[in-house]
Amino acid sequence: MWKTVALLMILVLLHGCVPEEKKMPAEKPTAAHELGPFASLQEGRDAVRALKAKGPLTKPVRVLIQDGTHAMTEPVVFMPDDSGAEDCPITYEPAPGAKPVFTGGRVITGWTMAQPPGGSKPPGGSSLWTAHVPDVKAGKWYFEQLWVNGKRAVRARTPNKFYHYMLYKVEYGIDPATGKRESMANRAFIARRRDIEPLKSVPRERWSDITVVAYHSWAISRHRVADIDFETNRIILTGPAPWPMMRWNPNHRYHIENVKAALDEPGEWFLDRDGTLTYKPRPGEDMAKAEVVAPVCEEFVRFAGEPHLGLWVEHIRLKGLTFRHGQYILPPEGHGDGQAAVTIPGMITADGARKIAIEDCEVGHVGTYGIWFRQGCRDCLVQRCYVHDLGAGGVRMGEGWKNNNPTPSEMTSHITVDNNILRDGGHLYMCCVGVWIGHSSDNVVTHNDIADFRYSGVSVGWKWGYGRSPAERNRVNYNHIHHIGWGVMSDMGGIYTLGESPGTELVGNVIHDVNSYDLYGRGGWGLYNDESSRFIVMENNLVYNTKTGGYHLHYGKDLIIRNNIFAFSMEGQLQFSRKEDHHQFIFERNIVLRGEGGGPLFYRDRTGETNVLRDNLYWDMAGQPLEFEGMTFEEWQKKTGQGKDSLVADPKFADAKNYDFHLKPDSPAFKIGFKPFDYSKAGVYGDPAWVKRAGDVKYPPVEFAPEPPPPPPMLIDEDFEAIPIGGPPPVAEVHTEERKGLVAVTDETAASGKQCLKISDAPDLKHSFNPHFYFKPHYDDGVSTCSFDIRIEQGTKMYHEWREYPEGKKYVVGPSITISDGSLFVGGKEMLKLPLGQWVHVEVTAGQGTKADGTWNLAVTLPGQKPNTFAKMKIEQPEWKVLDWCGFSSTATEKTCYYLDNIKLTNTAAKAQAEGG
Repeated sequence: MWKTVALLMILVLLHGCVPEEKKMPAEKPTAAHELGPFASLQEGRDAVRALKAKGPLTKPVRVLIQDGTHAMTEPVVFMPDDSGAEDCPITYEPAPGAKPVFTGGRVITGWTMAQPPGGSKPPGGSSLWTAHVPDVKAGKWYFEQLWVNGKRAVRARTPNKFYHYMLYKVEYGIDPATGKRESMANRAFIARRRDIEPLKSVPRERWSDITVVAYHSWAISRHRVADIDFETNRIILTGPAPWPMMRWNPNHRYHIENVKAALDEPGEWFLDRDGTLTYKPRPGEDMAKAEVVAPVCEEFVRFAGEPHLGLWVEHIRLKGLTFRHGQYILPPEGHGDGQAAVTIPGMITADGARKIAIEDCEVGHVGTYGIWFRQGCRDCLVQRCYVHDLGAGGVRMGEGWKNNNPTPSEMTSHITVDNNILRDGGHLYMCCVGVWIGHSSDNVVTHNDIADFRYSGVSVGWKWGYGRSPAERNRVNYNHIHHIGWGVMSDMGGIYTLGESPGTELVGNVIHDVNSYDLYGRGGWGLYNDESSRFIVMENNLVYNTKTGGYHLHYGKDLIIRNNIFAFSMEGQLQFSRKEDHHQFIFERNIVLRGEGGGPLFYRDRTGETNVLRDNLYWDMAGQPLEFEGMTFEEWQKKTGQGKDSLVADPKFADAKNYDFHLKPDSPAFKIGFKPFDYSKAGVYGDPAWVKRAGDVKYPPVEFAPEPPPPPPMLIDEDFEAIPIGGPPPVAEVHTEERKGLVAVTDETAASGKQCLKISDAPDLKHSFNPHFYFKPHYDDGVSTCSFDIRIEQGTKMYHEWREYPEGKKYVVGPSITISDGSLFVGGKEMLKLPLGQWVHVEVTAGQGTKADGTWNLAVTLPGQKPNTFAKMKIEQPEWKVLDWCGFSSTATEKTCYYLDNIKLTNTAAKAQAEGG
């Protein structure tokens, strides 16, 4: 067998194609030991162990698995001693005529229709059904995935489709688990009140069962809930996300899962800790007859070599076996990776594996990645496998951040992934990849059908910035990659590369229907060379129907993009993002076709002088003029020196509108040296039934999420209790002339609690208005109020002011108060004396927009006294109508300070928008 596998790998490397399957001879039954049939892999493995105990193997071994469905509760582990040999491989395969299925799940029975309150019929005739799972109540079992009649059910979620949007970030807070003051930037946010209304029905002791899924442009993180404050709508998560919440955008997307009150859509389910499983059937599902399966087993097979000790698992073949229903439980601290869900486990995992083959197998209905050749694997094969319905991605090779510098023994290489159907992934981790190659070299990914993932189809390399990467000589050829992204993740590609990859080639692939989420975070390209991609050849690829471009280079060196067809991108055909001084790429003999209504030819116009664009053919389907970096083709050629021997002409495809990209005999593409290629070679091959299976799903048009709500208005309610001593005021912009500690939280005093904000002045500052800090709320309507507690000291000089920054003007001043020499002034007029070393409460109110009347109100409450009110005071600049800037400045020219606490800034219109919008 292994000579055949080696021949296959050589043919793929040399020719980018594979021999017909009939040329791969099967081992004759008489040429091998036959063991079994068995009802489990463990029994078969143990039988091999018993056979080997009698002496070394002298011929191949066929371990037969009997027909039927066989339950698994734990992985089958193959150790180095379970290995075969070069001439005596061990194959685990079905007995003749058998189709064994290994399931890591349990069937749940005993379904009854739940009675609605009062016995009334549920709306629309739909109903909830329940079953009792005793092991859940006993604490012996819990599950987070469910399948009904072979279809993944949806954990009750809100919203049912698309997203909620975070309202505000939370910089600091008290960790509910430790009681300590912590940074909360990565694990807390303020929600819109209406969005978290369903959570009020969840008992506090069940909050950790609620799952919050946060979308971070090109990655997602999954979280458990640690605390909910329904007064402020603040949610604190048990563990951090990879990035701060709202780092990428002001409308950070998220959705919430596993809340019974959200169980309102057919196909949704909820599992209570008391063992009650509730499900809302889809149309046509008869719960009296339905097969409902929940997973138990977290891993199916593990090849457990120890490469650092030189111990390998070798010469084992899994053939014709089906593995279904794999469990994934979110850890107590939640989980998030910076990219591609790179640490999520696989259902079949290999370490220290050599010449392991997985052929004609199925891995489906699982919560993780399908197959992972993790560490120290070499010369392994995945062929004709159906890997589908995945919580994460399909096949992985190598490691990422957990082992950035693998030793030779830890290095995974020479893995062949050929002629597989990998689809329907990213149900839990939308940021996963169909095939991922990390720190791994000499891999071959050919003739696969990769579809229906929410992020990239294939990812190659794992190094940011220039410098040697272990990902060398990888070949991604003749794959059909399609219907990915689905408007969910950003910064993705049909094939995505990262880092230097000498000898790597992307050849003969057909990539289409790549759709990204671009409102906050951009990018869904066909071929995407990300940071420092280098030494990669991209040739004879057909790319069409992409969201943001057929090709994108972020930045890189020594890239060749040659003889490809790029057609029908929605927002831009080609993108070159970063202009560098060195030579980045040669773009030659390509056909670029803009569809009707498509985006510009060059998005962002950064082709660069050090690069080469020559012998290309450009055309617009509607016959509209194309712009070349804002110029005509002739002007661009003359000014930049680019476009040598290129043409603007109709390429004369046979029927481009219907995706027939064969060239007519009189095509001008031949004049630029374009060489036609047979793009029908891309995708799976062999048995017609297998080829048909790859195309048996008809995908609907992508449905993009609607526009998010307007960016949330700023609302401040800060008592400084959660901020570390010495920290700055959150959300505010602070100016101290780079002097640390002039505007900082202190525990020297407080109006309430134990901490406040101290503003310290000094005689040697360049500007008298420093230190100062301010908020930028931009309230343009409604009534605004800023209240705060202030304690002044000897020598305090400060002002509190509201400003508008109209276009073309410096600024217009609204309400303004000044404190100097122990007195409070308005417009130069002394209003009242303030005590030193005591806390005073100040409240300023004024209307904006339609509520602006040229006046404002002030209330000052001295210790132990009723408020002193000053109503309807005139604003000195009556044209002031918008609150763009609300700040505090210290204007002393000597060493002094003052303290602030309980700063609140609100607006009636903004508050209504925040709570209901």
